[in-house]
Amino acid sequence: MKLSIIIPAFNEIENLQKGVLEEIEKFLTGQKFSYEVLIVDDGSTDGSRDFIEKSIKGYKSFNLIKNNHGGKAIAVMTGLLGSKGDIALFTDMDQATPISELELLLPFFDQGFDIVIGSRRGRKGAPFIRKFMAVGFSIFRTIILGLPFRDTQCGFKAFNRKSINAIFPQLMNRWKKHLKEKGAAVNAAFDVETLFIAKKSGFKIKEVPVSWHHVGTERVQIIKDSYDAVVDILKIRINDYLKRY
Repeated sequence: MKLSIIIPAFNEIENLQKGVLEEIEKFLTGQKFSYEVLIVDDGSTDGSRDFIEKSIKGYKSFNLIKNNHGGKAIAVMTGLLGSKGDIALFTDMDQATPISELELLLPFFDQGFDIVIGSRRGRKGAPFIRKFMAVGFSIFRTIILGLPFRDTQCGFKAFNRKSINAIFPQLMNRWKKHLKEKGAAVNAAFDVETLFIAKKSGFKIKEVPVSWHHVGTERVQIIKDSYDAVVDILKIRINDYLKRY
């Protein structure tokens, strides 16, 4: 199988009712490669799970994975580790970055890259505070971790099978331990930690500009999320110092 697409979902009924799954299916049926779509429901309570089940009945390459609520990171990793494709992409249900941008990422795997990540161009429509937070986060992340990427948080990242097998089993164990101790988490640490481990492990990573638009599904809590981001980045640096990676 050429490609697996992972879509985490938690209380996404509003986006689902806009027809995002139909749009994704329409795009993929026009492609020449084999694919699967794994939708990982993260314990939704708004009817999303039932809606997805009914919507994908006619889509033979779409499957629903039912998780208990554990946070986006665990949902994404569940899909990646359960995928079969030579390449696996995770993308957000709101399709802020349209699935068609996949065409910009795939050619770089043929050039020898192991991981190809989307980088948001301009962040059209995003509130000023979101843009301000992104700049501050980027500066702090670069200083503490030395990651050379412009945008680590875009929810549009693709991995080859070698990088999936090397990175995500250990990362899943770490996040499951976090879940057991502190409950579900939604924060910046997952994307940053993934890329930090990938870079440290020597994988070739390409950052590619992709289209992105603000869709209004705002779940950011400014003070709490900023504090959590700082703490999470420091934890990654400490874990590296303690040789836990």
